[in-house]
Formats: sequence, structure tokens, C-alpha cells
Amino acid sequence: MTEVVDRNETTASATAGSQIDPYVIILFGATGDLAARKLLPGLLHLTTLGMMPEFRIVGSSTRQMSDEDFRHLARHACDQFYTGKLSLLQWANFEKRLSFVSTSDGAQALADHVGQAEKTIGGNGNGVRRLHYLSVPPAADESVIQMLADAKLIERSRIVMEKPFGTDLPSAVALNDMLHRYFDEDQIYRIDHFLGKEAVQNILAFRFGNGLFEPIWNRDHIDNVQIDVPETLGVDDRVAFYEATGAFKDMVVTHLFQILGFVAMEPPTSLAPDPIADEKDKVFRSLRPLDVTQVVRGQYDGYRDIPGVAPDSDTETMVALQCEIDNWRWAGVPFFLRTGKEMGSGERIISIAFRAPPKSMFPDDSGFGTQGPDHLTFDLADSSKLSLSFYGKRPGPGMKLEKLSLQFALHETGQDSDVLEAYERLIHDVMIGDHTLFNTAEGIERLWEVSTPLLENPPPVQPYAKGAWGPAAIGDLITPRTWRLPFERRWRSSRSA
Repeated sequence: MTEVVDRNETTASATAGSQIDPYVIILFGATGDLAARKLLPGLLHLTTLGMMPEFRIVGSSTRQMSDEDFRHLARHACDQFYTGKLSLLQWANFEKRLSFVSTSDGAQALADHVGQAEKTIGGNGNGVRRLHYLSVPPAADESVIQMLADAKLIERSRIVMEKPFGTDLPSAVALNDMLHRYFDEDQIYRIDHFLGKEAVQNILAFRFGNGLFEPIWNRDHIDNVQIDVPETLGVDDRVAFYEATGAFKDMVVTHLFQILGFVAMEPPTSLAPDPIADEKDKVFRSLRPLDVTQVVRGQYDGYRDIPGVAPDSDTETMVALQCEIDNWRWAGVPFFLRTGKEMGSGERIISIAFRAPPKSMFPDDSGFGTQGPDHLTFDLADSSKLSLSFYGKRPGPGMKLEKLSLQFALHETGQDSDVLEAYERLIHDVMIGDHTLFNTAEGIERLWEVSTPLLENPPPVQPYAKGAWGPAAIGDLITPRTWRLPFERRWRSSRSA
């Protein structure tokens, strides 16, 4: 990285970061895995891009360490997980803004440390905002929030809450009530990193920026919607968390339902945060309570042999379900959701299947309809690809049809280097006060409400082999349709696109 780049960074900061109020970012759980993998590298990247205001980062956890120790820890994390190029000057500019205070030192020590950080930014600190990021286990939420209240750090602050947002309706209500004792709703940012992905936001642009697709985005033209988020990874060192949570609580309520909200929402009056949140919450209010007979829970072979897992564990490592939205636009259109561990691939998609023409005029041997319906497919990877598949005539004599596709990938525009990682985008949104991509108290509570039948009466788990797509029952769940994953036709590579 040359010195010219550092001058460009300064220029960019003058035009981008300087538009944001100065911040002290108090990062609870600063010595944990999320901070190392995502938060510290993400804040570094925002800094090098010139998207940060004047800021200080106060790391905090139960550990005792000096400022210098914390800077070494942050450097080690960024060496591992920061993917960009970094000059010595850029790192020096970042690390001088890092300091550390242990939560075990108490509220007054935290208050003194934050106050000193605010003063180093300028003046008496009264014009400095505070961003409290709680990257801590759910059991620690209340004690951290009480510490913030005791330290008198609620004023001029915004608070970021990591999932899970409760484990059922009563716990979600209790969590929101506890937060609202200290924070107004507009200060609270319930983060879901899936909503920070470029591909998810592209749904809004695709639907509402094009007159071609919005008129057919309804029950008259769409047969079904699939949101499929498999993982090839196992549980690894998250056994204690996973045994108490399972795939449904871990992924569906906090991620897949949120994506469903973007896919199914009505056009908002504007793309401002409040109108978008209102329309997304209307979708959640229209969701029918889950039908337990339309849910398949699976557990991969060998899960019960993992140390820490009960020998008779009923925890699902995979879940597939059908849900329905009881409103004018979507009545009768099934939404199929699937996620799990140790599955066939890590591809993650939203697939919109269109209805077939009402009558075929093609010969029986033409191939019409033999390769499934037309699909619009969004790839949820950061590469932000989409594909529209359709039938076309095969060259040559006669009327033979085959499946063709139009595909787009972000790398084809040359703008893929402009993509922000999800946590980076969301942290930036918190600093500018944009709630668009965050969950509301009402939405979270409603999702736990519609999930209650499943939580109270879950079907038994069924085994599946590692590397499979779930138990055989997932085929029965979606019949007479089929799952879009695994793909019969692959995404085209950049070489063949």
C-alpha cells in the first residue's frame, strides 16, 4: 500500500466519514470469536475506506489486559481475517484508537475509561455519540446493560444486540422489556448479518426498481418460493449453544424469516427505514402459525457421539418447513425454508418458481415442462449472483425445448471490490442511524408467536447422513414440487459467462 493510497483515504474520510458524528465504540466481548473474525477487521476496513468518523474503540470483556495487549490481540485478529491490503501507516492510524477496560473492574472504571476516550476526540465529550456493541452470550445481556446504566452511558448512545433475541415468545418479550427500561426503541439495533448481504438488499432493487417484475410478484404468477441456507460445517465447538438452541432457533427465526420478509413485503411508501420496517412487520403479522405436520426436523449421523451432546438428544441439526402468508398477494403460495449443518453444499439461495403456462401447444416429445418451472434465483453469497431460467428452442429441426438461463454476477460489472462485508455495512448503518436492515421488537415477538406450535410440539428428529440434504421426508414435504438445491445446472463461471 503506497502513501498515495493513504492520502486518498484522508480525502475519502473528509467526504464520507466526516458526515457522521464522532463515536466511542464500546465493544463488549472484544476478546471473543466474533470480534476477532468480523468486528475488528470490519472496523479496520471501514477506516481504510474513509467511512469512519473520528472514533475510539474501547474493548471490554471479563479478561484483564492492558491497552497494548488489546492492540496486539486486534493485530493478530486482523492479520488472520482482514482480507484487504494494509499499509503500516493505516494500521498505526487504527491501533492508536484502541484501548481496553475489563468489565470486572466495574461500572465506574468503564465510565472513566469511556469519558477519557470521549475527551481525546475533542472538547468535553458532550458532542460524541456512544455505540455499545454487545458481542456477549445472551445470559450476560442484562448485566452488561445494567452496567451501562450504572455508568450513566445510556445518553447519546445506540446499542447493537446480537442474536438470539430470546428463545420463545415469553423470553423475547422479557428481553425487549428489559431493553426498553433503559433504551428507546430507536436506540436499539437488533443485528442480523444476513440482512447486510448485498444479495438480500438487491431483492429490494430488483423488485421495486424494475417495472418488469413487480407486476408478476404475486400468487397469480408465482407457484412457490424457496429460501435454502445449507451449511457443510458441523457444530464444532458450539456444542453447548447448539444443544440448547438447534437449527430452527439458531437460523430460521433470526435469518430465514427475515429474508422472507424482504421477499414478500408490499412496496413501501419510500425506502426509508420506518416504511420498510412497517411493510416487513405486516408480512410477519400475516404469517400463519406453523403447522407441525409441515415441518421436518433432522439430525446428522454422529451428532450424538460428540462430547457434550446427550446420548438421546432431540436437538435438530437440520430443519425444513412450509409456511404460508395469509394475505391478498400470497394466499395459496407455499414458502419452503430449509437450513442445517453437515449438508450437501454451502450454496445459499432464494428461488422464485413461476407458474407454468395454463396450456401447452407443444408436441408431447418437445421437452416442455420436463425440466421444472421457470425460476428466478438469487445467490446469497457475497458474489451477488442471480439467474432467470426459462425454456427456449433447441437449434435444429423440429420443436425441441431446453432450459436456458440469463445470469448476472457482480464481478461482471467490475464493482465487486466495492462490496462491504455484512457486518461492515450494518455497523456503518448504526452510526448513521439507519434501521432499515435491523429487526424490530414487534417483528421478533410476532415470529416467536407463530413459532409457538412447533416449539411446544416438535416432531421427532429423523437421521440423515453427513453430506446429504436432510432426511428423506424433505421430499414428501415439498411434493409434487422439488427442491431447487442441489442444482441440476451450475452457476456459470466468469470464464464461461
